Amino acid sequence: MKSAYLYVRVSTDEQKRKGYSLPEQEDRLLRYCEQNNIAVKGIFREDFSAKDFNRPEWKKIIKTLRSNKKRPAENILFIKWDRFSRNIEYAYQMLGILRELNVIPIAIDQPIDFDVPESIVMLAIYLSIPEAENNRRGRNASDGMRRARKMGRWPGRAPMGYVNQSTQEGRKIIVPKQPQADLIKWAFEQFSTGTFSINQVRIMTCQKGLQCSKNNFWKILRNPIYCGIIKINANKDEDIQFVKAVHQPIISEDIFHAVQLLLKSRRKQKEAKFHTKFLFPLRGFIDCPFCGQRFTGSISQGKLAKYRYYHCTTSKCKGRYRADILEASYEKHLKKITLAHEVYELFNLVLEDENIFSARRQCLNDRNAVLAEIAQHEELVSKARRYFIAGKIDFEDFSDTKKEHNQIVYYLKGRLQHLTQKLNGYDAKHINIFSGSKVNIFQSYSTQDFVGKRHIASLFNPSAINISERDFSSIQIDPALKKIVTYDGTVKNKPNNALKVMEKGIHSITKSFLGRMISTKQAIRMLRGKGVCVNEEEAVTILDFLYMLANSFKKIDNVDELQNRLVKEISNTK
Repeated sequence: MKSAYLYVRVSTDEQKRKGYSLPEQEDRLLRYCEQNNIAVKGIFREDFSAKDFNRPEWKKIIKTLRSNKKRPAENILFIKWDRFSRNIEYAYQMLGILRELNVIPIAIDQPIDFDVPESIVMLAIYLSIPEAENNRRGRNASDGMRRARKMGRWPGRAPMGYVNQSTQEGRKIIVPKQPQADLIKWAFEQFSTGTFSINQVRIMTCQKGLQCSKNNFWKILRNPIYCGIIKINANKDEDIQFVKAVHQPIISEDIFHAVQLLLKSRRKQKEAKFHTKFLFPLRGFIDCPFCGQRFTGSISQGKLAKYRYYHCTTSKCKGRYRADILEASYEKHLKKITLAHEVYELFNLVLEDENIFSARRQCLNDRNAVLAEIAQHEELVSKARRYFIAGKIDFEDFSDTKKEHNQIVYYLKGRLQHLTQKLNGYDAKHINIFSGSKVNIFQSYSTQDFVGKRHIASLFNPSAINISERDFSSIQIDPALKKIVTYDGTVKNKPNNALKVMEKGIHSITKSFLGRMISTKQAIRMLRGKGVCVNEEEAVTILDFLYMLANSFKKIDNVDELQNRLVKEISNTK
């Protein structure tokens, strides 16, 4: 009595779970064995592609056949040769392996008699047809994806920061996925400043919650899809192309191009001095009370946990303090610092510019871009209509083109309506948050990211350490900021043992206010009207500081919540 192994296969796990192909194949093979008096020694069910033989169940068949030392003649039954392989080269190699194992493969719908020499011709046909079908299917899929890219649509799996969704008409689109989209936007903005290397930005972004490997992070920074541009690779007929996408961009094109220039200009980014110490925001700002050297930071392993320490770089020096204690002491000092009432009017304009005008400008730019895209697609439909009237294209091509463009225009008009509503909301939200009461600026210091904490520490240096209390007895403040803040209710510009003026040139100005609505001349004029005299350099420091504070607040969508929280805080301080 003959015996055989049965092999049934589908291409994907989804077909295996939801389809009926596997049971149908198995049922037909079992009936064939019953009719031909063949004993079934095993059934192998596969859900892998036949592009090669790197398949789990097929490997099990080969392992089972090789484990039989006597190697009597065996058979492997399947429905058609496309279940066996869709690659003619690999198929002939496997046939040679099976021949050495004394195994005969049999396709019950496409039988081959290997004893007849002419059967080689039929075998070649049976093996080449599946490969040709597979190549044609792949070509059609590739052409369809290329056409979708030319239409501005992303046809595949959404990249990190986006998620795949469908419109009401079933059209596939990608939309930003939060919080990944905001984190990727933050990463682009940080790297575009030129201050940090790629690895620094990646580590800081991962600490904020983005799960991304080093290689993927490189790909993200080089991918134009995040600025609303889709790249179409070159082929034998067309050169490389870049088209405007229909999905919502995460960053602006200016930021993306700035990042590309940095990537091209510096193959190896220079690391900042604190590149391995992201857990120590005060590293490099604290002076040792014993020898005067600047403190560094490190982690020590305790019995139950790891602990952070700020300590002196000199090995024999005994300057060593718990990081959490020093940072808590520093935050305690910062919470006592408030803006002087003379700067409320200027800060209110800065906050409006950060939370309203910047967002409004971005929204207006997005709205104009959508209008341009709608006009472009309507022009393409009009052009196709002229071609149809002139007889250059048939009605079916015109109808398909019109339908596809109209679906894109429908999606764009929905997005246009959303942007218009946001724009109207921005016009209606002119706020006046500060109205004469003292507001604690640094309540949110503990929620700042690493960059924000370092910048604040450069403006308000932790100074002398009280050895007995093991905390800070005072902090040093930039001389320009000394004119616009008060400490623990004391009058500004008056001597205070806990607030000392630092020497010039200790910190660097980031100039985050450049390109904003408020200029240094306007700031000087407004402060002078309140009795505060500052020069151009001091105005730069003050504006940079105020914009940094404004940037730490939520954007316009949460301005009402911010206002309510500040009003409540003001009422509590009265």
